[in-house]
Amino acid sequence: LTPQIACGWEEDDDLYARTYPMDLRPQAHDIIRTWLFSTAVRSHFEADAAPWGHCALSGWILDPDRKKMSKSKGNVVTPVDLLDQHGSDAVRYWAANGRPGTDTAFDDGQMKIGRRLAIKVLNASRFALGFGADGDTPLAIDPAAITHPLDRAMLLRLADLVSEATRAFDGFDYARALERTETWFWTFTDDHVELVKNRAYEGDEAGAESARHALRLALSTLLRLFAPFLPFVTEEVWSWWRGGSIHRQSWPSADELRAAAEATGEGADTGPVDPAIAEVAAAALAEIRRHKTTEKRSLATPVIACTLTDTPERLALLRPVLGDVAAAARAGDIDLSEGDALSVHVELAPPEPSAD
Repeated sequence: LTPQIACGWEEDDDLYARTYPMDLRPQAHDIIRTWLFSTAVRSHFEADAAPWGHCALSGWILDPDRKKMSKSKGNVVTPVDLLDQHGSDAVRYWAANGRPGTDTAFDDGQMKIGRRLAIKVLNASRFALGFGADGDTPLAIDPAAITHPLDRAMLLRLADLVSEATRAFDGFDYARALERTETWFWTFTDDHVELVKNRAYEGDEAGAESARHALRLALSTLLRLFAPFLPFVTEEVWSWWRGGSIHRQSWPSADELRAAAEATGEGADTGPVDPAIAEVAAAALAEIRRHKTTEKRSLATPVIACTLTDTPERLALLRPVLGDVAAAARAGDIDLSEGDALSVHVELAPPEPSAD
């Protein structure tokens, strides 16, 4: 009778009418044939209805050997020390990786990954918010200022992420939502941030503003996507530039991101933008950096000459954003050549003479 009692059955007719049947019951898989079954049967006979619309099944937390924890076995892990060692966000990150209906083994390695993710969120946020603005509304987000093709392509890919994460949450697959958001975030920091960093600092006014406003919009979106999993670090970053709690903000809108990508501001290329631009630019930069790594040279090594070969279709996507690739690669110019696949020929600046 738990759902009926919670909804005011036989005591509060108004509350009962508004809340019964409930939307969701969370429970573990070991009581399906007992608690779930008896609750459903009792509701059927008492109300001629299911007691809730959905039942979310969780699993057990197992020890590192994937055995059930119990006091008699002495393999119980309490969370207090884990919270002190790794932080609340890291422990929550580990717990959120346990998929519905499956058992999850205790793994402090996952907590270390969660802590590293939280620190990266802090560092990426400091960069995105590090470009101040004059006037009464510092650090504003103006979609009309986002005019550069690479920034617009990034927003389209971010819109796809929001759609995917929303579908996952609607299907109660929170682990999938975290997985996709985390993967996208690391790609964003490894690729997009590196590609736009020089333009954000030193580009022309329109290009720099486009990069900065796009970074802020992406950050605002990512913080809200991460908030259910990293509640404390996202709340901290949100407080740096926004009022109120992040946990009372609206969920990100894929449609709003796609609208922002339809740049109409001054200097914008108002034609449709292909989200594949982001992937092509990242691949080009990665190939040039791979060459530097192969030569055991610093990624900051200047490129004297570079010829990049790729298919005509991919080169057409690359041309509008070639300046960002060249700046990130420390290359003065990049010559383009049509071919069957991506390859680069790079000439690096000679090493500086040793101080000895």
